Parts: sequence; C-alpha cells; structure tokens
Amino acid sequence: MKLIKEILGRVFAIWAIIVFTVTLIVFLIPFLLFTVYLPDPKKTLRFISMSRVWMGVFLPLIGCPLRVRGRKNFKPGENYVVVCNHNSFMDVPISSPYIPGGNKTIAKIEMAKIPLFGLIYRTGSVLVDRKSEKSRKDSYGQMKKVLAMGLHMCIYPEGTRNKSDQPIKAFHDGAFRLAIDTGKAVVPGIIFNTRGVLPADKPFFLMPHPLRFHFLPPIPVAPNDTVESLKNRTHEIMTAYYVSNK
Repeated sequence: MKLIKEILGRVFAIWAIIVFTVTLIVFLIPFLLFTVYLPDPKKTLRFISMSRVWMGVFLPLIGCPLRVRGRKNFKPGENYVVVCNHNSFMDVPISSPYIPGGNKTIAKIEMAKIPLFGLIYRTGSVLVDRKSEKSRKDSYGQMKKVLAMGLHMCIYPEGTRNKSDQPIKAFHDGAFRLAIDTGKAVVPGIIFNTRGVLPADKPFFLMPHPLRFHFLPPIPVAPNDTVESLKNRTHEIMTAYYVSNK
C-alpha cells in the first residue's frame, strides 16, 4: 500500500506540473496585456482577481478543491496584516488569491528569477533576500507602503515551512512589529491539509486532498501591546484553532 501511494504521488506530481504549466501560459496572456503595466494598487488588485480565477481552475484539476471560511472577518474599507501558518509550498497559491481584497505576500527573492513565472511572482510579492540585512530593512519599508496603499500584507510568521511535530512553530517578530507600527489589526489565516498534499520532506510528490482556509476575527493592537504580547496572543489563538479543527 505504501509503495502504491509513493507511485501515485509521483504520477499526481507530474499531472500537477502539466496543469500548472498549461494554466500558467493561459494566465500570462491577460496578465501581460491588461495587468503588468498598471500602477499599484490597481496592478495588485487586478492581479489578485485574475489569480483567484487561475487557482479556481488549477486546484480542482489537481484534486485539491479549496473551501474558504471567515471572509466576513474582513470589514469593507479596512486592511490588515494577515498571518498564515506555513506547512507546504502549496500554501502560497492558496493564501494570496483567496485573501479577500488586494494583498501582497512577503516572499523569497530567489523565486523571482524563474523566467515568466518570476514576473507573476514579483507582482504579488514584497521580495526579500534573507541573507542581506539591507534587503530585510528595505522589505519592511515596502510592507509599510503596501498597507499605506490600502492593501493587505500577508506574512508567514513561522518564517519557513513547519517540518516539526508542533502544530504551529514559534513566530518571528516582523509581522507583529509591522502591526504595532502601523496600527493595523492582525487577521489569522489557518491553512489545513497542505502538509499532506505537498509534503516538505518529499521533493517530487503530490497527493490530492481537499484543502481548507479559515480566517479568524481580527486581533486589534491594544494600547499597551508589545511585539511579544501581540505575537504570543496570536500564536495561542491560531494554535488552539488549528488543533481543535484539524
């Protein structure tokens, strides 16, 4: 049974690559014609709308339909620091398109070097070279600008994919410093089942499974909040929800 699963995982991975490539080519046509030359925030708003259509086709075709809950927690006219748990590379095509409203995601600069895909990746991201202190400082300023434009800023506060046995790893400070500095509330986004679909410990493997993305009520910045207190409160809320709804 285990051998069959391993074989099927490779077959599904090949299918996913084929579907991704074909849908990427189709997506590129309207993206290049109607999006890439727009100024922000119009560019990002249109990009997110188009990406939602793209993923709405791609995810069901690879056997990973997505159900989203909690959109009502995004109040009209408000924007947020959205923090998501991170178990898999599959989290990326879920989080950005399905966060209600325009948003950008903090992302590794290496992926932006991929031909064609890199252009799309760059549009929806604030890029950071984690090896460069200057890049990290510059990206923080860019995230502030994203929020000032009225867009949401999506961050994975665990930093890297969770390969541990903990439900959610300890958080880094950045997302919560950003929330305090800008006065923006934090919206937790909990992603389920991506670890099984695209495991971090298997480089060429995909196992179809329905996915879920739940948004929790905003966590406002209290007058006496510190980065540590806001970070810990958010981590406790997200961990409790993930464990009880897994």
